[in-house]
Amino acid sequence: MANSFSFKDTTLQVGDTIAVDYRVKESDDKERIQQFKGILTAIKGESADTRMITVRKISKSGVGVERIFPTASPFVAAISLEKKSTYSKAKLYFLEDLSDQQLRQKLYKQKKSVARRNAKSSTKSKKPQSSQ
Repeated sequence: MANSFSFKDTTLQVGDTIAVDYRVKESDDKERIQQFKGILTAIKGESADTRMITVRKISKSGVGVERIFPTASPFVAAISLEKKSTYSKAKLYFLEDLSDQQLRQKLYKQKKSVARRNAKSSTKSKKPQSSQ
């Protein structure tokens, strides 16, 4: 199993915040698109035909909601990337026990080596150049 996949020219990986546009059929002739925005917690399936993704969000009342979407379903209208994550685990089931602040710290923190490299490069560019 992989912890990333491509869906219509967009590469998504576990830990990313995504928005899934899902077609909901209300009656025989009425159909609307419902957006489910949350964190991609798991990717299951080997091929594009059998691939399913699990998305978790916190509702307004504070209850965690998980939903499984088959990516080959005709009811999935679009999947868009909202925020990229730096996390590299295959499954994120530990998110159930974390608060919002702890979750943001775990998923979207910058690696220490990358942060140091960025800090060094920014200090080099700030040095005034001497005129000769």
